[in-house]
Amino acid sequence: MQQKLRKAIVNLVRQMKARMQIQFNPKVVLLFPCLLFLIVVVIRSKSSGEQPQAYLSKISQLEQHGSQTCNYKIPKSLAQTIIHYSISKNVPQQTFSEISVTAQILEKKSPCNFLVFGLGHDSLMWASLNYGGRTVFLEEDKMWIDTIKKQLPGLESHHVAYNTKVNQADELMESARVQECRMLHEVGTSKCPLSLKTLPKFVHETEWDLIMVDAPTGYFSEAPGRMGAIYTAGMMARMRKKGETHVFVHDVNRIVEDKFSNAFLCEGYMSKQEGRLRHFTIPSHMTNANMPFCP
Repeated sequence: MQQKLRKAIVNLVRQMKARMQIQFNPKVVLLFPCLLFLIVVVIRSKSSGEQPQAYLSKISQLEQHGSQTCNYKIPKSLAQTIIHYSISKNVPQQTFSEISVTAQILEKKSPCNFLVFGLGHDSLMWASLNYGGRTVFLEEDKMWIDTIKKQLPGLESHHVAYNTKVNQADELMESARVQECRMLHEVGTSKCPLSLKTLPKFVHETEWDLIMVDAPTGYFSEAPGRMGAIYTAGMMARMRKKGETHVFVHDVNRIVEDKFSNAFLCEGYMSKQEGRLRHFTIPSHMTNANMPFCP
């Protein structure tokens, strides 16, 4: 059965290759959604427990009706994303397995509100995976924002200044044990030393469905560190009126990301860890005043 599956995939790829010219042509990019559609079908089938026969049948249908499927035009922004990554030498810092964790949630939630701490080579990917939604990037480096805006003017990014340093992490952790840091109130008005009060006003006013903490810089002692970003993400999740927020923290192999995510996003809310990425699902605390900070 596995041989039949591989053969079906190879046949589909060959059909696509037969339509392609040897030299690069931007129009060829529009054929890729067919292959991407195939990959999604296989992944979904595996995750739902379907047997190989089930998605072999789907592949057969795709082979028979591929021309009809490819007649649909994909949005211009998505076509630009495919072209960008097909010719770019820069790749996302997260691994495929780590990216897949967030991508699976976006598949269910998008279009949605997605807040990302950090602006990098993966930003266009995140914005595209949340097609039709709002994806906002918060970045510490103004020059980097200007560089990215010239290359990718369609991305929404905002500058954020941080007043902490990695070498203050232990002190901040101790000071955050006070009740003030565990009370439900607007993060922007909190007296907790970990609360980020320099974020744009709309960030606090928006209910975010997903929050990715992959910045600011945190790999040397004088760097800002992600202490405040992790804490603030957790409090914004608790402050939403209802529902839940998916919070992702990257680089949890480092001490700060490890300790602060467990302390303020809570081990009891952790849904999954894949490589250096942790996924937390935090429910609203606004509907139950007696809900403990951590379960």
